[in-house]
Amino acid sequence: MFRRTFWFTAGAAAGVWATTKVNRKLKQLTPESLAARAADKAIEGGHKLKDFALDVRDGMVRREAELGEALGLQAPVDPELPVHRRFAVEAAEPAPAAEATAHRKLPYNSYNDNSYNRNEDH
Repeated sequence: MFRRTFWFTAGAAAGVWATTKVNRKLKQLTPESLAARAADKAIEGGHKLKDFALDVRDGMVRREAELGEALGLQAPVDPELPVHRRFAVEAAEPAPAAEATAHRKLPYNSYNDNSYNRNEDH
C-alpha cells in the first residue's frame, strides 16, 4: 500500500514539475517575450559599444598628448619668431584701396562672374 502511494505521489510530482517546465519554456518563446529579450540584448550591446567608444576616445586623447609632448607642440611660443599665417582664400588680384571692404574672389572664379550653381535662388 505504501509502495503504491509513494509511486503515485512521485508520478504526480514529476507531472507537475514537467508541466511547469514546459509552460515556462512556452512563455519564453512567445513573440512578446522574444521581442523583449531582443530589445534587452540590443540595449546591452549599445551600452557595450558606447563604453568601447569612450575607451577609444580616452586612448586617442592620451596618445595625442604623448605625441604633442614628443613633437614639442605644447611648448611655449618664442616671441622672437615670426608668426606664420596662412590665408584660406587668396585674392585673385590686389584690391584697390576703394574696394578694401569688398569680398575677395577665388582665382578660378575671377575671370567669370556668372554662376552656374543650379541650387542658388533666382
